[in-house]
Amino acid sequence: MTSENVAEHEAVESAAAVSAKAVDNQLIDELVSRAQAEGLQLTGEGGLLQHRWRASARSPGAPWGG
Repeated sequence: MTSENVAEHEAVESAAAVSAKAVDNQLIDELVSRAQAEGLQLTGEGGLLQHRWRASARSPGAPWGG
């Protein structure tokens, strides 16, 4: 692989990472907006984030023994 190919490959990877972040941010914004529109609490005891964290912790692939 030439240095030109390496630079091109790195540029493509960088663009993909930026695109993935934009999609992630867009998805987060949409989920938060929908939760707020439905009157759901996002943080704190019984909130959406706590509920999702617990669900993730119980999943079989969880690195902390789910």
